[in-house]
Amino acid sequence: MIEVYIDGASAGNPGPSGAGIFIKGNGTAEKFSIPLGMMSNHEAEYYAFIKALEICLEKGYAHSVVSFRTDSELVNKAVEKEFVKNKIYAPLLEKALELTAQFDLFFMKWIPSIENKAADELARLAIRKNRLEEE
Repeated sequence: MIEVYIDGASAGNPGPSGAGIFIKGNGTAEKFSIPLGMMSNHEAEYYAFIKALEICLEKGYAHSVVSFRTDSELVNKAVEKEFVKNKIYAPLLEKALELTAQFDLFFMKWIPSIENKAADELARLAIRKNRLEEE
C-alpha cells in the first residue's frame, strides 16, 4: 500500500502558498515541497491534493492501493461527497475527482494535524521557497 500525506499552507489568506507531499510505501519515502504562488489556504489544500494525485499517476501507482491522508476537513468532505458548497473550489474538486477516477483503489482519510507533520513541514518549506523566488 502507498500512503500519501498531503498539506497545503498559506502565509496570509491569500498569501504565498505551498504544497507538502510525503509518500511512503514499498520501503521508500519521498518528499515534495512545491511552491504554489499567491492563493488562499483552502486553495493550497486542493492544489496539494491535485499535485499529489499527479505525482502518484506519474509514478505508476494507479494500480496500487493508494491511501491519501489529509488534515483538511474541507477537502476530505468535498472528495467524500463529491460536492463543494463554495463554487470557487468547484473546478479544483472536479480536477481532483477526474484524477482519482484513474486509480484502481483510492482512499482518502482525514487525520489530525499532529499526524500530518511531515507534509506540513514540506508545505511550509515551499512557502519559504516561494518567498526566495520573489526576491
